Amino acid sequence: MPPMTSTEYAIAHLPSHLRRYVVTQDYEAYTPRDHAVWRHVLRRLTSHLRDRAHASYLKGLEAAGIGVERIPSLDEMNQRLERIGWSAVAVRGFVPPAVFTELQSLRVLAIAADIRTHEHIAYTPAPDIIHESAGHAPILLDPRYAEYVQRCGVVGFKAIASLEDQALYEAIRNLSVVKEDPCSTLGDVRSAKERLQGASASRRYVSESTRASRLYWWTAEYGLVGDLEDPRIYGAGLLSSIGEAEHCLTSAVAKWPLSLVCTDTEYDITTMQPQLFVARDFDQLFEVLDAFEATLAWKRGGDFGIEEALRSQSLNHLVLSDGLELSGCVVQRVPGMALSQDLATALVRLDGPIMTSRGGKTLTPLPWHGEAFVAFGQEMPLPQGAFSLDLPSGLRLSGFGAGGHEVLHLHGEIEGKPLALPTRGLLFFSQDLPSVAGGPADPGTWDQWFGERNSFAAGQAEQQARLRKAEALTPELAALYTEIRKLRETGLENHPNRKALEERVAHCPDEWLLREELAELNALGDSRGPADSDKESS
Repeated sequence: MPPMTSTEYAIAHLPSHLRRYVVTQDYEAYTPRDHAVWRHVLRRLTSHLRDRAHASYLKGLEAAGIGVERIPSLDEMNQRLERIGWSAVAVRGFVPPAVFTELQSLRVLAIAADIRTHEHIAYTPAPDIIHESAGHAPILLDPRYAEYVQRCGVVGFKAIASLEDQALYEAIRNLSVVKEDPCSTLGDVRSAKERLQGASASRRYVSESTRASRLYWWTAEYGLVGDLEDPRIYGAGLLSSIGEAEHCLTSAVAKWPLSLVCTDTEYDITTMQPQLFVARDFDQLFEVLDAFEATLAWKRGGDFGIEEALRSQSLNHLVLSDGLELSGCVVQRVPGMALSQDLATALVRLDGPIMTSRGGKTLTPLPWHGEAFVAFGQEMPLPQGAFSLDLPSGLRLSGFGAGGHEVLHLHGEIEGKPLALPTRGLLFFSQDLPSVAGGPADPGTWDQWFGERNSFAAGQAEQQARLRKAEALTPELAALYTEIRKLRETGLENHPNRKALEERVAHCPDEWLLREELAELNALGDSRGPADSDKESS
């Protein structure tokens, strides 16, 4: 058996619940026009960014195995990235935010395998290999910046997402697919935009996850660094977009000093940004990230964490005082006497499915499909048999401990008022509540039970759009792109009939990229002159 490639090795070391989002790059599936799109963008970007990008960027392009002439191979990139403890895997389009951030926290760069169409060459809302590899990968060679990107992954993964965040993600993904699909009509695009507007309008509040995504957007994606009056580009969205790279440093774009204000500043993926944030240096990125992290339920726990989980209406996990992790959906908080400065909660109720874990490892083989409760103020195991307890929070509980955490015939009251409780559930006791974080504590086991039914797996819509893009390129056009590429490699003087080639290209009036490729080739041939050609042939 042949040894694994660098990419195969990176995939093999991913947790199984992340591996199913990974696709093969399928390098041979890129069309000649795809490579021309890459070359056009990279040639213009590297020229424009030479004195506008952060010093780490251009140096990192070559170090990351990224060249101008052709779409990079992930195997070549991984051979370079593994030297700094990172790797890259191919995905299709927008993967779920929790998947993207978890990969990032593991120092894995998710690279969209597809490439934008030549119609959207200056800017596309869809993730593509230009954005991910030419934008993100090169600057990861700066160790301080790479550390920041990984930390952003951890914070984004722990942040609590709302129920509406999922609808917004699906609408954004749908719009990106529709805009990159050559078969989409104006009506399809309009409908996709309206869906995104509807998803945005449906948000009841700005979630922690949304604020985390804004921080990442205004720094790692669209950040500037240095002097406020003369900054440099380091955000991948700017580094990989011709339109944004040329527009962002003009006076038309407002420049604001980086601060936590960025987490309260919305962005629109469908258009160029009207303002950008400027970091003093990469150290300031950590200052702002630390300040933001301190606001999250993951760090604050207590009543704040419970309320954040309650209003999210989504899956989260509570970390109890003994380290036990309880994954489920918080649906009720019963206030009680103050137990500490941060906690005045007597009882929390969670809807199933419920899973218990410790250190991120599930303790029971099966999820509990009923309800679960956490009583605060005292850390203790659930008594076996009949019990009646008075807790410091003012909560009185009675019932029958059936073994483990299962309780039957549960009754409760607070300050003499009865609580409506089910006759069967899981009951836990905790002195306090150190942390409440987004998603399940054990994503892998949760995914085994519930993941397949709730995700798009490998991104079928993006795959369909990619096939349509390939089908939209006729064999005649593909042959012309290939012929011009070969001439760039061998020299225009080797073409037997240059005039006939120009006439064939002229018969494709709508193919502006092809005409530009030929014009550049002609200019190169003319600039070399006969003397240069003779030297090469001698």
